[in-house]
Amino acid sequence: MSKHKTTNNAVKKALLERRLTFGSWIQIGHPTVAEILSRAGFEWLAIDMEHTDIDTVTFCEVARGMHGRGAIPMARVRENDVLAIRQVLDAGAQGVIVPLINSAREAEKAVKAAKYPPQGVRGFAFCRANDWGIDFDEYAQEANRYTAVIVMIESRQAVENINEILSVDGVDGVFIGPYDMSGSYGVTGQTSHPAIVKACRTVSAACEKHGKSAGFHIVRPDKKLIKNAIDNGFTFIALGMDTVFLDETARHLIITAKQMAKKMKS
Repeated sequence: MSKHKTTNNAVKKALLERRLTFGSWIQIGHPTVAEILSRAGFEWLAIDMEHTDIDTVTFCEVARGMHGRGAIPMARVRENDVLAIRQVLDAGAQGVIVPLINSAREAEKAVKAAKYPPQGVRGFAFCRANDWGIDFDEYAQEANRYTAVIVMIESRQAVENINEILSVDGVDGVFIGPYDMSGSYGVTGQTSHPAIVKACRTVSAACEKHGKSAGFHIVRPDKKLIKNAIDNGFTFIALGMDTVFLDETARHLIITAKQMAKKMKS
């Protein structure tokens, strides 16, 4: 029997090996967006269910748009909640990115929600993840091994507790939310502020010490920022997001067109 799609998670393997992997972010809950970004070459796409109106039904539609196009579906869940995590995994997410983890206890809760017993409390059911029961046995036996659990480090408290958080078995890596982090340090929006740079380096160094992957979201990526992230030890890197791609491309094109028109008139 060939490996089920969820028990052949290349991103989970890259996380465990601390190998560089690039993904992006989806805020527009439409399968067309997923189809286009999946063919762009990203290895994974995180569907944002925390800061958007994307629910489980919409997640399924987006994940279906990704199917067979190369990128692995991840979900940034709305909260560190058993049902929120369980439902999105049942819907076919191959990993969860769990927001606002500030302590080892909160990290343990996230891991348990994502794992079947005896490691966790995830409920067994026929669902999209196991092809509605067709692959129930294989999925139930292998899901704990192949489901990725990423916890978000978004506060000063989380940075102070980073070693305890990374000591939790089942945490495959961490992911820095730069804007929430900046707010926690009182420099909202200043993601290049020395305090944030220092905090990011603290997290990256701790990940290296514990042998786990460090992730970072470069919301408005350029060559310098990408190089800095890689140089600082980040391997799970999100580049931009659909809303940013749409906005920046549209603005660039209209500015270019107007500049050309002005030159032609002069």
